[in-house]
Amino acid sequence: MHQQPGPDQQVLTTAQGLPLADDQNSLTAGERGPTLLEDFALREKIFHFDHERIPERVVHARGYGAHGTFTAAEDLSDLTCASLFAEAGKQTPVFVRFSTVAGNLGSFDLARDVRGFAVKFYTDEGNWDLVGNNIPVFFVQDAVKFPDLVHAVKEEQDRGWPQAQSAHDTFWDFAGLMPESTHMLLWQMSDRAIPRSFRFMQGFGVHTFRFVDADGRSTYVKFHWVPRQGLQSVVWNEAVKINGADPDFHRKDLWQAIQNGDLPEWDLAVQTFDDEFADRFEFDVLDATKVIPEEQVPLRVIGTLRLERTVDNVFSETEQVAFCTQNIVRGIDFTNDPLLQGRNFSYLDTQLKRLGSPNFTQLPINAPRCPVAHFQRDGHMQTGAQSGRATYEPNSFTGAAAGPRADAERGYRSVARHESGDTRRTRPESFADHYSQAGQFWRSQSATEQQHIRMAFVFELSKCEIPQIRTRVVANLRNVDEELAAGVADGLGMELPDATEAHQAPRHDLPESPALSMTTRAPESFDGRKLGILVTDGVEASVLDTLQDTFEQGGALVETIGLKVGGVTLADGTRRPVDHKIDGAPSVLFDAVALLGDGTGAEELAGHPATRDFVSDAFSHYKVIGHLPGARALLEAGGIDGSLDEACHDLGSVDPQEFLVACGALRHWARDV
Repeated sequence: MHQQPGPDQQVLTTAQGLPLADDQNSLTAGERGPTLLEDFALREKIFHFDHERIPERVVHARGYGAHGTFTAAEDLSDLTCASLFAEAGKQTPVFVRFSTVAGNLGSFDLARDVRGFAVKFYTDEGNWDLVGNNIPVFFVQDAVKFPDLVHAVKEEQDRGWPQAQSAHDTFWDFAGLMPESTHMLLWQMSDRAIPRSFRFMQGFGVHTFRFVDADGRSTYVKFHWVPRQGLQSVVWNEAVKINGADPDFHRKDLWQAIQNGDLPEWDLAVQTFDDEFADRFEFDVLDATKVIPEEQVPLRVIGTLRLERTVDNVFSETEQVAFCTQNIVRGIDFTNDPLLQGRNFSYLDTQLKRLGSPNFTQLPINAPRCPVAHFQRDGHMQTGAQSGRATYEPNSFTGAAAGPRADAERGYRSVARHESGDTRRTRPESFADHYSQAGQFWRSQSATEQQHIRMAFVFELSKCEIPQIRTRVVANLRNVDEELAAGVADGLGMELPDATEAHQAPRHDLPESPALSMTTRAPESFDGRKLGILVTDGVEASVLDTLQDTFEQGGALVETIGLKVGGVTLADGTRRPVDHKIDGAPSVLFDAVALLGDGTGAEELAGHPATRDFVSDAFSHYKVIGHLPGARALLEAGGIDGSLDEACHDLGSVDPQEFLVACGALRHWARDV
């Protein structure tokens, strides 16, 4: 039965192009044990057969994608036989899709939400989908709770709102009753959940996977995407105003950066460890609500991702791309993480619902870039040129009529491991500590980040109509940190409740992990960021040109804003067009601002209500501000003329290069606003 391919025969693969080692046996736990849910080859084969005559389709959540290239940094054969890591400099085409989780396709970009960070590698041995988030942990430990989580965070079914928000009763009711969500809640209430741009956020594989070398030896691995641009977020008031001014802000930012040649890059780094470390680690490495601090297992950079091309058609590419955690390649394998195991089951069915056919792998955005050969036939949307006489194996035909065969040497093999135990529905005791790492995360944040987390909890819980829900969440927070719980209770104007009884006593002795703070990976310059220049009639052309040239040469994007989009009349009498009218370009759309005003032109612009908001918001959002002496009327309009600090630079005396360097600071958090 185990027919091997001859010299002129194709190798049998999955629909993703992954060569198969065995097409006769399912993956089981032991010789006579149960068939394992992780047998993706079995699932795909039966899935396709079951749906050969059943077309269905549904739309996907809000997201935005781009094409790029992954370049391996070194030969990783000491860890994995995956071909994309076979040699330094080897390049693999990729497609990346960023997304928000809770909102629908028409929701806004700056929701407080987890961001999806999904990467499809078109390797020469099949497609590998690293389907992750911008937060390394998750709300639940077992996939059986995922439908409940999504039902809770989505708009409430009896009223149909709120959209793309977790600030409502049903989400916090669920989260408060699920202590395992506590660690994730700290991340979700942090600045990580409102990134300034897709380009300035990390990505994580979330789960523990396995690397497998050519001899079948496995090593645990966790995947990290580290942006070379640094980490950057917005403040909540800013996020709200961005959503009103430009709900497509993240989409435009990514599109504009790539179009301008400012190509975003991320290093792919891994944490690798063995069974000995897993056994002595304070928590279970299979628990998706936990991280392994970088101070305990440092990151090893193994390659770089660069996004180089926007899509030609959003629907055909961004909306039809289909990611499945089960899509792995030789050299990568799963662990028994129950959330990962459930995702492997779920994603394939999701693609049928979304794309209407088991042949979704034939869509160009999903099609492997390597040879594909299998016996899957027919079905809705079948576009493959299927030939040969046999549509099954084993068969006794020869040549092309016989079709492909599984290859025991080159085909994918799951890691051989011993699995045994009674069948039961229970959670391992090693998953029972729900608060210790949440406390470690809290203690690892800067004072500014902690303040933002407190404010986020207060805001979100204040939107809950049922007092008992607020009480339950604050009671859980007492197990994380007393100062945090007290601050949230005070912000809500409620008595501090007794702490929730913890199943396992939380540890408060875990050392701080500086890598958990965004401040350790802040941008080092203004490169890739945007300066907004508010300009009035009467400004010297040389001042405007020098400032603009300095920032553009420093890698920044510069846009001008005026009273009228037709432009301004400069001091030399020339008419200079501007990029935006003041009403349509609030300061929240820029990383730093410059106020170039003079005389009557400044006074006229200062009388416009949008000018007041432009200036006051830039100040209250802790941004670096440049201003000319003639812009005094603009400062007065924004109410900040008496509050200028060291992050407010007089461009009449400060060199533009100095101002550029000053703008490289993330924010001026010391400002009293």
